[in-house]
Amino acid sequence: MSKIEVYSWATPNGHKVHVMLEECGLSYEAIPVNIGAGEQFRPDFLAISPNNKVPAIVDPQGPDGRPISVFESGAILVYLASKTGRFLPQGDRARFEVLQWLMFQMGGVGPMLGQAHHFRIYAPEKVPYAIDRYTNEARRLYGVIDKRLAQSEWLGGAEYSIADIATFPWLRSWQNQGIVLEDYPHLKRWFDIIAARPAVQRGVKVLADLRKPGTDDKARENLFGQAQYARR
Repeated sequence: MSKIEVYSWATPNGHKVHVMLEECGLSYEAIPVNIGAGEQFRPDFLAISPNNKVPAIVDPQGPDGRPISVFESGAILVYLASKTGRFLPQGDRARFEVLQWLMFQMGGVGPMLGQAHHFRIYAPEKVPYAIDRYTNEARRLYGVIDKRLAQSEWLGGAEYSIADIATFPWLRSWQNQGIVLEDYPHLKRWFDIIAARPAVQRGVKVLADLRKPGTDDKARENLFGQAQYARR
């Protein structure tokens, strides 16, 4: 059986897909796209990920038996759930309960925690307003998740789902976001259970040995500078 090709890097969005593939037991090949070196701007990658973001996949055995490419990590999770029949309920009520929390991650948790990372860790100058804004928003989002998990075992309801798989990788860097995890006991309970899952432990190791600590000038330009804004 042909392997799914995963064009990715060791980022929270990349790890979402790595974890999902491991949880589903699918055969895949992780193909590194070094975003610090600007490999996300290569024409061959843009052909499957027009927004120049990782991850993207190519499945040689698409829904109609022909190859299909999918970009955007949330869409990839939905695709893999559809392909395998796992981690996304079939009934409409339960399905939409999961999907709303997946959208919460895609529209809120990822973008806002990404900004917290940027201004707290990577920005070339410290901007107190931005640091306060995104740190406070991170704390608010953690509070929303904690409240949900006080009422529900998992984000999407009674079962572990793509909503949990999508959110967990973004919370692994809680210290960089100005968070004290013990302040959110229901979230911490959930976090520790997910972190102990063997498939999650395997997934977060994918490509991790290729990512180097620190950001040099070239990487900073590719990640945050004018290279990011060129029309392609």
